[in-house]
Amino acid sequence: MEDAPTASARAWRRFAAGFAATASGLLAGYLALAVIVDPYDSGRSSLLSAGAVRPQGPRTAAASRGRDPAFTGAVIGNSHIQLVEPARLGAATGIPFVQLSVPATGPGEQFLLLDWYLRHHPSPAALVVAADAYWCTDDPALTNAKPFPFWLFSESWPAYLRGLMRFSVAQEVVGRIGWLMRARRPLARPDGWWDYEPDYLRQGYADDPRLVADRERRAPDGPDPHRAGPFPAAARFAEVLARVPARTPVLLVFPPLYAPGLPRPGTAREAAESACKAAIGGALATHPLSAVLDWRRDRPDLHDPALFFDQTHYRHPLAHRLTDDIAARLRPLIQSSRAQD
Repeated sequence: MEDAPTASARAWRRFAAGFAATASGLLAGYLALAVIVDPYDSGRSSLLSAGAVRPQGPRTAAASRGRDPAFTGAVIGNSHIQLVEPARLGAATGIPFVQLSVPATGPGEQFLLLDWYLRHHPSPAALVVAADAYWCTDDPALTNAKPFPFWLFSESWPAYLRGLMRFSVAQEVVGRIGWLMRARRPLARPDGWWDYEPDYLRQGYADDPRLVADRERRAPDGPDPHRAGPFPAAARFAEVLARVPARTPVLLVFPPLYAPGLPRPGTAREAAESACKAAIGGALATHPLSAVLDWRRDRPDLHDPALFFDQTHYRHPLAHRLTDDIAARLRPLIQSSRAQD
């Protein structure tokens, strides 16, 4: 007869094995369901694709927007280029643009989004890439300050599956199922344009004395020790550009900065910023059909406080001028591209 300790140990082993098998089965079942549902419409499964963008933040919505074949042009950046309206840009250039700008991102995330777009649009009609002060970091890892779903845009299936094993993502799986089952689904704009003006107005950026004082504060003359070079983002930019077809126009935009935030001539900060711009411009020059549009320099309209919420976020009138200027700089590039046909 088997003694009690041995029987108890065997019972626990059977329980542990059964528990592990059940947990593994549930995990495999969840992952299979999540892959099929494809909560952010990444295209890894087309079984439940609705051909539309479910309302969500731009970090995850970019997975769907970035692969939409309707948009042959893309705007890449963060909130400093976000107010460029793709419909206005498209009307002026004849190219349907998608806004893939994501607030609070730096070059690392933006290069990944550009790579995602290129994977689904191997021969874009045009690209607009915005480089701001975050591109001047000396951090070779291009570390991101805010959470970002790198797994969602990864080429690695194991990375994608690990990303699906998050509680927040499981909630999105359930949410997408419910959304798919609705007869009248709420939809987000397919072109990705998001107007931040109402949000800034609600927060008091137009007239709050403290926020107004922050907007008027002069930039220091000394350089930021972490933005004085070298500039690894420039090297990474050149690597990404190597994947862009030679006949695709690429416009690099340095977005507007309110005049008090501009570095004063002759200062160390101006020298550092000029060196950063030169490095990024040098990377752009590796692409044969490209141009630079520099709005991060002294201009009359950058001295008007009514055009800015803070030193880096501007309002519609300035956004319209910038958009029209982008279109004007793109048009000759587009004509050169079409002449190669």
